[in-house]
Amino acid sequence: MAFVRYETNGAVGLITINRPEALNALNSVMLAELDQLFDQIDLEVVRCLVITGAGEKAFIAGADVAEMSEMDQAEAVLFSETGNSLFSKIEKFPVPVIAAINGYALGGGNELALSCDIRICSQNAVFGQPEAGLGITPGFGGTQRLARVIGSKSKAKEILFTCRNIKADEALEIGLVSAVYPSESLMEEALKMAARIASHAPIAVRNIKKAVNEGLDMSIDGAIKREIELFSACFATEDQKEGMKAFLEKRKEKNFKNK
Repeated sequence: MAFVRYETNGAVGLITINRPEALNALNSVMLAELDQLFDQIDLEVVRCLVITGAGEKAFIAGADVAEMSEMDQAEAVLFSETGNSLFSKIEKFPVPVIAAINGYALGGGNELALSCDIRICSQNAVFGQPEAGLGITPGFGGTQRLARVIGSKSKAKEILFTCRNIKADEALEIGLVSAVYPSESLMEEALKMAARIASHAPIAVRNIKKAVNEGLDMSIDGAIKREIELFSACFATEDQKEGMKAFLEKRKEKNFKNK
């Protein structure tokens, strides 16, 4: 792949957006490569994913403005649909996805991060949705996920309307990220978190993701009913037997088989 690198270490997969000369800006080729990659990930092996950007300056500095500047309305529809389809795939991907955000996460970069389950960043991270200054709206879910993630329509609209940048400390304060680390330790911390997630029962973790994602769009009664379904489904798995047996035996080592 031209712009995406993928490697695995045990049950953890690492995706690197690899276009540092353009601050990892998203173009149509990169979106297609990411979509293809997510379809190829072996869910029998991988239990958690980390996404980051190559280089020290940017996670993803936005969608490729040079490419967008040549689009007509019909082409813009296709571009937005492509990005939204990919980001929805990430959001609904069976295993947890951690965004390790180094440097700029602007426009489409912030929107990709918003589609991930967990966002952590370096101290030099910068977030924002600068689209209105380019004469457009966010096109990859930013008008929808930002308010949902930070829990404030007022703050989300302020960020979207003003196009101002959000630094790491404010991103942590408003709930856009869950942790901030020194640049040199960001990937170590991301991979450590991913390994910890991957050490737990995969079916249980996947069911937790389903319960949270699906439940937020339901009434509380409907969401609780869904939780009961996913909770009880775990009792038909070998991993539930192993996890509880290890607990009762006071055994730290667990052999979860994703079954």
